Parts: sequence; structure tokens; C-alpha cells
Amino acid sequence: MWRLRRAAVACEVCQALVKHSCGVKGRLPLQKLHLVSRSISHWHHPTLKLQRPQIRTSFQPLSSLTNLPLRKLKLSPAKYGYQPRRHFWPARLAARLLKLRYIVLGSAVGGGYTAKKTFDQWKDMIPDLSDYKWIVPDIVWEIDDYIDFEKIRNALPNSEDLTKLVPDFDKIVESLSLLKDFFTTGSPGETAFRATDHGPESDKHYRKVSDKEKIDQLQEELLRTQLKYQRILERLEKENKELRKLVLQKDDKGIHHRKLKKSLIDMYSEVLDVLSDYDASYNTQDHLPRVVVVGDQSAGKTSVLEMIAQARIFPRGSGEMMTRSPVKVTLSEGPHHVALFKDSSREFDLTKEEDLAALRHEIEIRMRKNVKDGATVSPETISLNVKGPGLQRMVLVDLPGVINTVTSGMAPDTKETIFSISKAYMQNPNAIILCIQDGSVDAERSIVTDLVSQMDPHGRRTIFVLTKVDLAEKNVASPNRIQQIIEGKLFPMKALGYFAVVTGKGNSSESIEAIKEYEEEFFQNSKLLKTSMLKAHQVTTRNLSLAVSDCFWKMVRESVEQQADSFKATRFNLETEWKNNYPRLRELDRNELFEKAKNEILDEVISLSQVTPKHWEEILQQSLWERVSTHVIENIYLPAAQTMNSGTFNTTVDIKLKQWTDKQLPNRAVEVAWETLQDEFSRFMTEPKGKEHDDIFDKLKEAVKEESIKRHKWNDFAEDSLRVIQHNALEDRSISDKQQWDAAIYFMEEALQARLKDTESAIENMIGPDWKKRWLYWKNRTQEQCVHNETKSELEKMLKCNEEHPAYLASDEITTVRKNLESRGVEVDPSLIKDTWHQVYRRHFLKTALNHCNLCRRGFYYYQRHFVDSELECNDVVLFWRIQRMLAITANTLRQQLTNTEVRRLEKNVKEVLEDFAEDGEKKLKLLTGKRVQLAEDLKKVREIQEKLDAFIEALHQEK
Repeated sequence: MWRLRRAAVACEVCQALVKHSCGVKGRLPLQKLHLVSRSISHWHHPTLKLQRPQIRTSFQPLSSLTNLPLRKLKLSPAKYGYQPRRHFWPARLAARLLKLRYIVLGSAVGGGYTAKKTFDQWKDMIPDLSDYKWIVPDIVWEIDDYIDFEKIRNALPNSEDLTKLVPDFDKIVESLSLLKDFFTTGSPGETAFRATDHGPESDKHYRKVSDKEKIDQLQEELLRTQLKYQRILERLEKENKELRKLVLQKDDKGIHHRKLKKSLIDMYSEVLDVLSDYDASYNTQDHLPRVVVVGDQSAGKTSVLEMIAQARIFPRGSGEMMTRSPVKVTLSEGPHHVALFKDSSREFDLTKEEDLAALRHEIEIRMRKNVKDGATVSPETISLNVKGPGLQRMVLVDLPGVINTVTSGMAPDTKETIFSISKAYMQNPNAIILCIQDGSVDAERSIVTDLVSQMDPHGRRTIFVLTKVDLAEKNVASPNRIQQIIEGKLFPMKALGYFAVVTGKGNSSESIEAIKEYEEEFFQNSKLLKTSMLKAHQVTTRNLSLAVSDCFWKMVRESVEQQADSFKATRFNLETEWKNNYPRLRELDRNELFEKAKNEILDEVISLSQVTPKHWEEILQQSLWERVSTHVIENIYLPAAQTMNSGTFNTTVDIKLKQWTDKQLPNRAVEVAWETLQDEFSRFMTEPKGKEHDDIFDKLKEAVKEESIKRHKWNDFAEDSLRVIQHNALEDRSISDKQQWDAAIYFMEEALQARLKDTESAIENMIGPDWKKRWLYWKNRTQEQCVHNETKSELEKMLKCNEEHPAYLASDEITTVRKNLESRGVEVDPSLIKDTWHQVYRRHFLKTALNHCNLCRRGFYYYQRHFVDSELECNDVVLFWRIQRMLAITANTLRQQLTNTEVRRLEKNVKEVLEDFAEDGEKKLKLLTGKRVQLAEDLKKVREIQEKLDAFIEALHQEK
């Protein structure tokens, strides 16, 4: 009996252990039971051969009855020996299925939690677009007036629904393994034993086998998910672009009846344009940010910029240098994809191939125009604005590619010039350096990386871009080399970010959309992403564009206020300097000064029409006589005076006057009139105006006068009409009254006396000073002057012997004079004798003519009688009267042409010249100079820059 009691107590202990171990995986081993209990048959032990009535204590822990006190069971005496085995498989199957229910339920809960956690990780890997809300203009937030986004949002599944759909592969595998154990052939006890004792070892073995495959599957799934979200993001942005385009087009048509504000990037670009005009040499004071695109030649700088601008806008060539000057590209949003230059109103539609070709041709022409004096590159900047829906707002400057060797056809200083241009832009501490490196060539051949590392040694404002990654992946033997480049381990330079892009297959006819598709397809299948050498945010030009735009605006916000304060200080200094130097003068810049000078010049041209007719005729007659007097006396009067009678004299005079009138006189008259007009115009332009005169305009007025005179041409028909008038005037010989006769005599005397004075002066220069000057001024004659003096004395003796000697010496007379001089020890040349005779005879003739002129004062009476029965003949007086009358009529005719035609034409020419000068900035810069002009110019520019900066900062704060 005591044995039976001990067995009952042991069974109660076992039941208690079973109750407390219900939540433990597997069954309690038999070896751990009580020694007495081990000797009793247990229904749950797999080695038990005897079958007893089932005691349902194994299912009680899941019931509320397990807390009740245990009753003592009456155990039937044990019957040893063989008993037939009884199979209760329906009950066991039901028990297994009931346990499977809880396993599946637990797997579902755990799988849901794991799916939600995986989804949160994927969501964190997607870039946060909240920082880019400021890119979208305010008008987009009004789209909800047209589209009900709430309905669309409700129609889409939420994150909780998505997590429920994601399976947990680990739980499913465990559940399937359990099911497999339950339904395998053999005894149920053995199956349960394998499930309890060998389950952990099999799971561990399964995990060891499948870890690598699971990692590969997860990486591929992660990549697919990222690309999926990227495509969704691009689709949403495309829809957003279309909506923005539609809204902007409606605004253009005036549907909302409101004026759109100028965009931030346009305001900022205007500030940079003003700075460029203010300092063409790119002064280091200009520290405003811009994205500077640098790289080796043919590294893909232009292609990257075109991908960012979403248009093939730059000229291209195979290996040839195409970027010959910096190109500033301002990207901004707009309803249409267009481009336009700063100094032109023409818009190029970037969706049309013919406009794209015209834009590339225009950029190439402007580059070649900037390159001057045999140079290859130029520092002058070409400013281009590109607008379109979805463009990232920023300002980029494409620089000429850095070269290592100067080839044939290039200027010798091309390499140094490119380096100086690149350094000038990169040394701006706020400039973002977009360093482009060709991935298809060896990294050791890179030149630009050393230059960038010098300008930005810490890499705080440098973004490194590896282009042609598709070629690099094909050609590079070790993919790890690309990873080293991207991670910045292969170059001495450091960078703020590293990106890898593909800009096409090398075909210049590829469209931007085709390049995008090729780039996306390449990175989707690339080992660089699958093997985690590259992160998803480091690839594609789109991610690059977002990163560059974000960095650009971050730099703008950090530095623009500091730059505004700098210009405020500069403005204060300039204003103080102006007040100290020019306290009573208004601040007029170069353009305002030009307008003021223009008005003064036009007023002076109008003053020409106020010159009196008498003044015109007097100066014209005097100038014309000075021009023709030598010809009249030397070629007309002197030859005619050598004749023996009055008939021959008049015939000779008529012939020579006719020849003169036909060939020379009209042309000489027009020249005199044109010179007179120039002199009067110059007199009005240059004469001081008293206190109102401003010498700052002198150079400009002189240039306008010279250019106007150069362009002015006298009327071609003026000479023909003038020839007829002059010929008719010289044909008239009838002197009507004594007053005209006396006037002719007076005119003749003045002309002869002026000629005699000139002759006396020539003789004095020939023979040297006379005895009075030698005595008073201590002057001596030269040897040549002594010879001339001796020759003059010999010739004067000859004239005294024959006062009616002809104008020319005979050869025997020259020989006689030379021998007489040689007899006195004076060696003389025959040509010297002739030259001296010319002046001596001229003086003799002029003195004789003056004496004859005095005799003709009383000859008007004989003139009226045609000098009949009179020894006095005054035909020379009639000649001078004809000349005098011709001069008066010619002066009157020229005065009419001047006042009626030529002054107006000159005024028109002056206006044209001023208009041309107004459009030529170099002319104004050259002609309007001085400290006052430069100070006013600097003041204007600094004020304009400060005002635009203040407006930009205010708009920037409002957008925040």
C-alpha cells in the first residue's frame, strides 16, 4: 500500500510540473521526473507501450479549471505484459490542429509587426521632400480648388493595410516545418519528440543555409522598392509640372486678373547681372553664390548642365573646344520651356528642334565674338535664362574645360587663361564648385581635381560628379576603383557630396528623355547599386540637380545678408567721398552725363541756323578769295599782263577764266563752304560758355564733331549749279557806276599789296637781314644768303636798264649775270639765278601794277567810252571787278545752300552719331572719363545692387 501512495503522490507532482510548463516549448523529459513516477506509465512519454485511459491534464492549462484542487485518483492495479495498441488518431489530430491555430495566430501578429518595421525603414530611406516645399510657388497650393485630393487620398490604401499584406517569411517557414512534422509518417510520439528535441537544430541549420540568399533577396527587394518610389515620385512631379503649367498659362491669359511676382531666382540673377556689369573683371568683392561648373576638357560638363536644364542648348563638337567663354545659366520655373539672352527679347522654344539649333548657333556666335585679338578663350560672360516647368532654381556658370597641352591653332596663353578664369570664379568663398570628372579615363590623368583642391582644400563647397559611369563599369577591371573614386579616396581633393551620373551613349542627337531612360535602366541593372558600392541617392542627374539646388539656396541664405551689409558700407563710403569733393554737383552717371552732353550739342547745331546771312557771306567770300587769290594772280593776271595790247589781254583772261570755271573753281568753292561750316560748327562746340561750361564734355564734343564731319557729304548737284552761276558772273564786264569801279580798284590794291608784302617777306628770307637788323639784333647772313643778295643786286641793275623786261630771263642773260658774279668772286648756279629773278621780277611787277592802279582811279570815264582816244587802259581793274563780283555771287549761293540744306543735313548726321554713341558703351567709357564720372558710376551701381539685394532678401524672408 505504501508503494501505491508514493505513486499517487508522484503523479500529482508530475501533474503540477505539467501545469507549470505549459508555456514551455517541448515536453519535460522523463529523466527529470520523480524516481517513483518514472516507474509508472505516462501517456505522454513516447516510449510507453502500455495504454491507459487518457487523463486530460495536458489541455487543462489553457482552461479555467486548472486552478481547482487536484482530486486523488484511484489507480487501477498495473497489468504487466502485452496489450494490443489502440490508435486514437482523430483525437491527436484535433489536438495538433488546435495547437496550430495558436502558432498561426502568433505568426500573423509577429509578421505584421515585422512588416510594419520594414516599411518604416524603407520610408526613412526615401529622401525627405519637406525641405523642398519652398521650391514650389504659392500658386500650387491653390490647386486644391480645382482637384479634390481628399477623394484621391481616400481611394489609396493606407500604410496599415499595406503592412498587413506584407508576409513574414520566417514565420511562414517555421509554420510549414511544424506542419511537415505533424503529417510525417511514423508514431505520433516520435514526431512530437523530433519537434521538441531536434527543432532548434534544424532551424539553425536552415538559417545558416539561407542567410546569404535572404540578404541578396532583401537587397534586390530594397532596390526595386527604391526604384518604384522613384518612379512614383517622378510621376507625381510630372503631374505637378503639368498642373503648374496649366495654372501659369491661365494666369498669363488673365483668368485670375492678378500679376505674378518675379521669381526669387530671377531677382537673384538680376543682382548677378548688375554685378557683372559693375565689375567686368570679376572683383573678389562679389561673394554672392553661384554654381561653378569646372572640369577637364570633354569630361561632360556641358552634358551635365544640359541634363539639369533638360534641353540640349550648348554647341558641341567631337574633341574640339566648344566652351570658349563663361556661360551663366539661370534656371527658373515657367509655364513654357524657353530660353532667352539677357540683352535680347527673342525667346527660343526648347521643345522645337529648329529653335534649339538656332540657340546653339547664337551661343557659338557670341562666344566667337567675345574672343578677340587672336585669343582662344575670353573671360567675358554670356548670360542666358532658361525657364521651364519643374526646373530646379539655381544659377550655374559653365567654364571652359581645363587643358593640359596647347595644340595647334590655339593661342600660346590658352592654358594659363583658362586657369585664371577658373580660379577667378572658384576663389569666391561662397561659390559652389561642381567638379566634373570623366569616369571613363584614368583618375591619374585628371587636372581639375588638383585645381579644385587648391581652391577648396576642405571640400566644404565642392560637389564631385563622376560622369560616363556606364563606360567606367565596362572598362574598369576592378569595380572597387569606382567606389574609391566616389568615396573620395582616390583623389587628394575633398567634397561635400559625391555623385555618379550617365549623360547618354555619346550620340549628340539623343533627346533628354532618352538619356533619362537609359540612365535609369543602367543604374537599375548596375552592380554598383546591387553591391552597395553606390547609394541610391548618389546616382542619376535628378538627384544631383536636387542636391545642387539645395546646396545653392542654403549658401544663398547664409551669405546674402552679409553681402548686403558689405554693399551698404561701400555705398556710405562713396556718398561721403562725393559730398566732400563735389558738394554742389548732382550725381550724374555716365549715361546721364551723355544725355546732358547730347542736348548741349544739339542746341549748338541749332545755333548754326541763327548765324546771319551777312556773316555767312563775308566769311565765305573772304575764305574763297584766300583760296583762289594765288591762282588768279599767278595763272591769270600775270600771264595776261605780259601781252602788248588790251585785246590780247582780254582774250587771254577770258580763256583762262573759262578753263578755271570748268575745272577747279566750283570744287574749290564747295570745299571752302564745307570748311566754313566746319569752322562755325567747331566754334559753337568749343567756345566756353562761361560758368556753365563743363570741360568733362570736351572729348565727347570733339569726337561727335569729327565723326559728323566725316559722315557729311555736300550735295553732289551743288557743283553743277554753282558752275553755271560762276560762269555767268565772270562773263559780265559791265561796271554800272563809279562806286563799283572804286570798289574794284580797292579790291585790286588790297590784293596786290598783300601779294607784294608776301614777296618782300620771301626776298628778305632769301637774302637775310638788312644792315639795320644786323646792327640792332646782332644777326649775320649765311653764305647762301650772301650769294642770293649779290644775285639780287645784279638782277635789279638789269631791271633798271629795262623796266619793261618780260617775266622770263633769256639764257644769254643768265650767262651774263653768272659771269658778272664770278668776276666778283661769287660762284652761282643758274637755278639760283632763276629763283632770285622770280621774286625780284614779281616785286617789280607788283609795284608797277600798284602805280597803274592809282592812275586808274580816274579811269571810269574812259571805261564808259571803252578807252577810245585814251592812252590809259584799265582792263586789269575790269578783271578784278569780275573776280570780285563772282566771289560775291558765289558766297551768296553757298550761303543759301548752307542755310537751306547743309545745316539740316549736318544736324541729322550729328543726331545719328549721338545715337550710335549712345548704344556704344565702349565709346562712352572712352569719351566720358574722370574721377567724377567714375565715382558717380560706382554710386549708381552700388545703389542698384543694394536695392535689388534688399528686395531679394525681403522676398526670401516672405517665402520662409
